[in-house]
Amino acid sequence: MADLLSRLGGADRWVLERLCAEGDAWVVGGWVRDSLAGLEPGEMDIATTLRPARVAEIFLRTVPVGAAFGTVLVLPDEGVGEAQVEPSWEVTTLRSDGSYGDGRRPDEVEFGDDILEDLARRDFTINAMALDPRSGEVIDPFGGKDDLEAGIVRAVGDAGERLGEDGLRIMRAFRFLDGGEVGARELDGSLADAIAANLSMLDKVSAERKWSELQRVMQGARRVEVLRMMADAGVLAAILPEVEITLSERFSGQPAIDLALLCCDDSRSGAKLAAQLKSTLKLSNVEAASVAFLHDLQCEDLVQEIAILRRFNAALSAQMKSDFVAYFGGSGAEYATAAAAVAPPRAGNKPLVGGEALMQATGLSAGPRLGRLKGWLHRRQIEEDLATADEVLALLDSIDWQSGEPESWPALAWP
Repeated sequence: MADLLSRLGGADRWVLERLCAEGDAWVVGGWVRDSLAGLEPGEMDIATTLRPARVAEIFLRTVPVGAAFGTVLVLPDEGVGEAQVEPSWEVTTLRSDGSYGDGRRPDEVEFGDDILEDLARRDFTINAMALDPRSGEVIDPFGGKDDLEAGIVRAVGDAGERLGEDGLRIMRAFRFLDGGEVGARELDGSLADAIAANLSMLDKVSAERKWSELQRVMQGARRVEVLRMMADAGVLAAILPEVEITLSERFSGQPAIDLALLCCDDSRSGAKLAAQLKSTLKLSNVEAASVAFLHDLQCEDLVQEIAILRRFNAALSAQMKSDFVAYFGGSGAEYATAAAAVAPPRAGNKPLVGGEALMQATGLSAGPRLGRLKGWLHRRQIEEDLATADEVLALLDSIDWQSGEPESWPALAWP
């Protein structure tokens, strides 16, 4: 195991020294876990005996991100830290949580002074270790180092009790199975049994928290393996009820794309599926739109005809094209490359014939018929690469625009 003090940056030492000058402080959680595993640690969490109000007094720049639970976000003074991205530290007063009546958050939080008691309330042994910045000692009362070396995710104490305190820990257990560069981990047998017995606890977890945790799983290096294990354990079915789930080998690491892949065999339309997922996971409008667009696509849509490729180029935004490539993988990249080789429209992407000109040419009044006709002409303009308004208006001779059914006139879209 590495000497963790040597991994502290100058800005980290600055904040720890200030805290230790007033009380006791320890580095806890993921920074310790990942540093011991030889991985590049992320943001640093700090536990301290100091109360939140005192932490806010010590530093010039703080944000009370979880004041009720004793957490203060500390930002560096000007000139502290050399990273392009400004560092920050979540500093939390040592706690002794009471009961969890709603299965989501403690009914009450009591501040404490005992690091061992604080570590005892944490979820898994590999997250229940602390670094003493004064001595360099790693405080490990529950065998986290051994479990880290063995590649095991084990609950602190009784697994059923830990999951009963917060149902999201079920999903977190699977996220920590992804060891990144060091390989996949395994669930401890008692934790696996507790997960099977406590799946209903996920019903008490908010949609936002479930989606946030699922996104983190989907962005992991071993997302394919972990999602498969979540499916086998019934976790995916529990968080995505009434959705047909399909496991893919080409999960992209982009959560909205991978959610669409996960649901690709669902029989509903993209709009209906996206509405269901938006309700179940509280997706953003952008995420839901991406799922709806991708879900309606099929492999047979990848026809490389010049007119269809022109519509692909004109109708899709850069983000939609990127999502498309991620969704279809190699075949999507091949299709996008073929589309990029097509010369841009001679007249650009905007319609050459606007509403006023079309009313003059046809005598139609403003309304759905005129709008549909304008959209159809625009589509044909793009498909045939027409360069003048006269060429576009000449298309009126090929359509029964006076008495035909406007709903049958497709506007510019892909596919």
